[in-house]
Amino acid sequence: MSQDRAASYDLVVIGAGPAGLAAAEAAAAGGAKVALIERHRLGGVSLSTGSVPSKAIIRTSRLYADMHHARRFGAAVPGDIRENFCAAMDRMRRLRTRIGAYHSAERLRLAGIDLHFGAARFAGPDTITLDGATLCFAKALIAAGARPVATLIPGLEQAGCFTSEEVFDLTECPPRLLVIGGGPLGCELAQAFCRLGAHVVIAQNEAKFLPKEERDAAQLLSEALAHDGVEIHLNTTVVAVRIAATGEKLVDLVSDENKSTIAVDRILTGVGRTPNVEELGLEEAGVDYDAVQGVRVNDFLQTTNPRIYAAGDVCLEYKFTHAAQASAQVAVANALFGGEQSWSALTIPWCTYTDPEVAHVGLYVSEARDQSIPVKTITVLMHDTDRAMIDGQEKGFVKIHVRDGTDEILGATIVASHAGEMINEITLAIDAGIGLSVLAKIVHAYPTQASAIKMAADAFAKSRLTPPPRNDIARPDWPTVLGDAS
Repeated sequence: MSQDRAASYDLVVIGAGPAGLAAAEAAAAGGAKVALIERHRLGGVSLSTGSVPSKAIIRTSRLYADMHHARRFGAAVPGDIRENFCAAMDRMRRLRTRIGAYHSAERLRLAGIDLHFGAARFAGPDTITLDGATLCFAKALIAAGARPVATLIPGLEQAGCFTSEEVFDLTECPPRLLVIGGGPLGCELAQAFCRLGAHVVIAQNEAKFLPKEERDAAQLLSEALAHDGVEIHLNTTVVAVRIAATGEKLVDLVSDENKSTIAVDRILTGVGRTPNVEELGLEEAGVDYDAVQGVRVNDFLQTTNPRIYAAGDVCLEYKFTHAAQASAQVAVANALFGGEQSWSALTIPWCTYTDPEVAHVGLYVSEARDQSIPVKTITVLMHDTDRAMIDGQEKGFVKIHVRDGTDEILGATIVASHAGEMINEITLAIDAGIGLSVLAKIVHAYPTQASAIKMAADAFAKSRLTPPPRNDIARPDWPTVLGDAS
């Protein structure tokens, strides 16, 4: 590209993660001239170091757990179960390559997208520079993603640690692993590595795992991790790390003024993600941002520069792949096609893929009460569903919250082995305005674990019935059958 002649685009997208890819493809499909700029690898965090690789090793770890508990399923425990960490990681990398091929450079170019690799920087309100070239745009989308939060613990940097960006490069399972942080990533990887053969210690500085989730959901997860052999330290802060003469890492923990020291071989930090807002030239573009919250957007995902929108982890509170993709669709519709789609109007579910999984959508009870919304909760325990009993996956529950006095679904939490699949039914109901009494009329396939949702709906429907007096019950005029009915 000539440096003295700027290329002009309907849309320039910065970042080729889930949000950037979804935006570029949607815009190109609508006939827009699109440029997509990526600094590192196509697919972003989700493909390289997030959802795809983590779920791949979680699946392998579940298989090993089932092998160890084969007797529960009427099968013999294999005589020599040896976790093959290298094979699990090899499978993960093959899957990552296979899935990544869907968004290959060749496919993007065939879709009519101009793909550029390099560090993009705004040079003004409607221009971006890239390796000395200038790209002019009618509209731009910032989808630069986020990165792991740096953990400031004395001695940690010197002792060495890894985050989600490095953990999937391992070729050997660490004998002793400390996980710092009890959020979704920390809990998922703690359980997976434990099942793959590591002795795992997890330190969480709060009273429960998954701090945003309901307490009974967090308690079930804590019990599941302990059952797998994870050593749990709640209300515990890592205060210092040092290297012993043997080369092992000595980690000082403090819990309620009680101090202890543990020895580990590796340390994984998973305490959150921070938006990538540096070195983008946002000031030159007139785009307001915050180092913690990210790019500031309105409900239409428009920044303080009307030409520029943002989507995904760089601007959203909830940093999920599906949220990033959904926000990209909203931003492109509003930026290019005259849309007035509101981000807050969408219903976004989420799930932590431990075993059991923990999924949620909509309001929590505490949030409803903060808004002075009266709430009624219907709960069904998974051990009351036939399929959960058959599958040997009885831990968990379905909780559905409705506005008291109505059948309007406000939110739901599901803890179950397939909670991530089950939550979608509730998400659809909330988004479409389908009441819980209507769900009671929906015929569900039998036997499924999702029947717990049907059971909750049935229980709610029955609670609203007012039985008539017995004398008023109509008696059907049944035909009289004489003789043998055979």
